[in-house]
Amino acid sequence: MLENHKIERLNALAAKKKSGTISKRELQELEGLREAYLKNFRSSFRKQVENTKVIDPEGKDVTPQKLKRIQQDENNKN
Repeated sequence: MLENHKIERLNALAAKKKSGTISKRELQELEGLREAYLKNFRSSFRKQVENTKVIDPEGKDVTPQKLKRIQQDENNKN
């Protein structure tokens, strides 16, 4: 998880960019913070999807085989 102060700084810089008052140094900082945010988001989302089990209305496990293999590989690591 990205620290709150970094998220606040990211939002402040984004607002500054939108208003057109951002400096080059701040723009570089904004890009770095965006990359860190997106990296964290993608990692969290991937973990969430990889831990998903799909059940149909009849109660059968219909999780895709590819996802089951990923889950099995992860369980074998631990």
